[in-house]
Amino acid sequence: MTASALAQFGTRHVARGIGRLASEVIESGSGSYVTMVGGRRMLDFTCGIGVANLGHCHPAVTKAAQSQVGKLVHGQINIAFQKPYLELIKSLLPLMPHESLDTFFFWNSGAEAVEAAVKLARHATKKQNIIVMQGSYHGRTFGTMAMTRSKTVYGENYAPLMPGVFSVPFPYCAQCSVATHSDGKYGFENCCMDPVLQLELLLKRETASSDTAAIVIEPVLGEGGYVPPPAEYLAKVREICDKNNILLIADEVQCGFGRTGKMFAIEHWGVRPDILVMAKGIANGFPLSAIVSRKELMDMQKPGSMGGTYAGNAVSCAAGVAVAKAFQDEKILENVAARGAELKGMLDAAKSDSKTSKMIFDVRGLGLMLALECTPGHGYASKIQAKCMEKDMLVLTTSIYDTLRFIPPLNITKEDMAKGCQIIKEAIEEVAAGERPAETGTKGQALE
Repeated sequence: MTASALAQFGTRHVARGIGRLASEVIESGSGSYVTMVGGRRMLDFTCGIGVANLGHCHPAVTKAAQSQVGKLVHGQINIAFQKPYLELIKSLLPLMPHESLDTFFFWNSGAEAVEAAVKLARHATKKQNIIVMQGSYHGRTFGTMAMTRSKTVYGENYAPLMPGVFSVPFPYCAQCSVATHSDGKYGFENCCMDPVLQLELLLKRETASSDTAAIVIEPVLGEGGYVPPPAEYLAKVREICDKNNILLIADEVQCGFGRTGKMFAIEHWGVRPDILVMAKGIANGFPLSAIVSRKELMDMQKPGSMGGTYAGNAVSCAAGVAVAKAFQDEKILENVAARGAELKGMLDAAKSDSKTSKMIFDVRGLGLMLALECTPGHGYASKIQAKCMEKDMLVLTTSIYDTLRFIPPLNITKEDMAKGCQIIKEAIEEVAAGERPAETGTKGQALE
């Protein structure tokens, strides 16, 4: 079938509820590039939405998976231990952001892992309610739909959803009504901490601490706009949890595994989570997710209460072991720091450039989890995205605000980053040029 025929077949037979960036068909991927059926090669700054963090078909990960396929594909965890599962735990233990995180449960997807974390929290605390952040994304399953607060599309017309979920503002300083009306007194560097106050009020008004099992938070807001919190925020949330016997669940499905320049984003603020949720980059594209907590909590669950047919698949776990090793052997976090500084430098320069500054509302992020939020009301982000696509580059928008997110491979080369920066820069400038009124000569003729 031709590329066009394949795309038409997909449109006819793939569920319409799946949104997608392009109607082309991906045939292969290698490093920072994907190749479409028909031969079009595109620089990939999406990484499968932060999954192929080590690039497509990383050689060591591919080799590990190929080797495991010839040994054992499905070692069902409720039957017996299987070697790759245990080897992955051994590989991950030294990478955990706190030594108390020592007991693991593997599942398949991020949403499943979030639900496993909620299941653990409710069982361990014997309390029901869950607090999430406005702008958060936790998944599309019935439990996580109720928790996701980034866009209404994920839960629209699917009610009734899981009860017992409450939300509070995340400290999104660029959009904070207090900060924007403070004449510069408050902002990211000097947060008003109103979200902390709102959290305290919620516990007094709507969900008593005696009814609240956990606060679930993405240390860096993902689908909500790639928003890192101010310096003191997560520590204050930890204090509230400790004071009220509430568990703190860190959802690091998107911001974990080196994406922000630390192995896990919560390390930037030195805060201990009670439960850590991970997925996406854990196995570089093989379906795998996990929760990790302290043994005393995990051991409260009765044998048989957790499991799953494909949970902790042997091939995915073998890939995960190779991923953990690659982070050490290839100095991935050092590359994230260097390439992240280059990309953010380009975005900051565009925000300062008189030709493009009026389009750009905010530049933010950590490591290689970066966002460019555009001035509202013009659809600039989608226009820039379209220009990048024309120049053979994949990028994504995100958030209810007009925002582009950049998620390149963590091991992207200096040369490919320079190429990506140039494409984005040109796309921004071309959209800006199209928005400016044409200059006119002395008789009103438009000048080219």
